[in-house]
Formats: sequence, structure tokens, C-alpha cells
Amino acid sequence: MIWDQPDAFIIDIRVEAEHIDELGHANNAVYVTWLEQCAWQHSQSLGLGLEDYQRLNRAMAVLRHEIDYLAAGYQGDHLQLGTWISQSDQRLKMKRNFQLIRSADKVTLLRAQTTFVCIEMTSGKPKRMPPEFLDGYGKALVEPYPLQL
Repeated sequence: MIWDQPDAFIIDIRVEAEHIDELGHANNAVYVTWLEQCAWQHSQSLGLGLEDYQRLNRAMAVLRHEIDYLAAGYQGDHLQLGTWISQSDQRLKMKRNFQLIRSADKVTLLRAQTTFVCIEMTSGKPKRMPPEFLDGYGKALVEPYPLQL
């Protein structure tokens, strides 16, 4: 695979019948679900799961999604979704990039960037990232690469 970022965290996805819409391809809303699944699995691999969020009373909540759908996925396709932390202000905000590639022909189906803001879970208000977030997400922060949309 040719990834936009060589240090991507990667998950495997298979396009199933329930992912297909009336146009005969994977529905755009399903892609957003895959982005969330990939982000959570990456966070967990960094030692930041839901239990840690609850213990710290902090969470990284989506502020903005920017998605470019470049090609369609079809039932039976085997896909790989990569993610990496592309920016962090080390206070409130963090950006995560994504790239979705079809394994059979190496075509990039999607590129996306999600901006997260750290919130206090009990109030929903923005709060500074705790040291555990700075350490965990910080070790996954890559050198800035331009978003290739």
C-alpha cells in the first residue's frame, strides 16, 4: 500500500451488504463510522481507552470532519483504513488524518481529517488535555504532512 504517511495505524475493513446504499456502493455515512472505529482502535493502542477517558473525566470529541470521497467501495471489497495524529496544540485541539485504500487495486477511496477538542466529560465543556493525553497522543504525532485532498 502507498500511504500518505508511513507511520499510519491501520485497520482492515470488509464492505458488507449492510454497508451498501441504493446507489449500489458503500454509503457515505458508513465511512464516518469506519473513521470513528479506526480512531478508537488507534487511541486504545496508545493506552487511551474509554475507561481512561472516564477516569480522567476527559474526552477527545469531534469538532469537525473534512472528508473527500475519491472512489466508491463495493460489497466484498477488502479495505485498509490508516490514521495518524497530524497536529496537536498540546492544549485543547488535535487533528487526525485518515486514508482508505482498497487492497485489490491500491486505489485510495477516501482522505479525511478530523479535528478533535478535549472536553470535560461531565460538563461537555472544553478543558485542557491531561498529561496522559499529551503523552499518549503525543507519541503518535507525526511530522506534518500536507493533507492531500
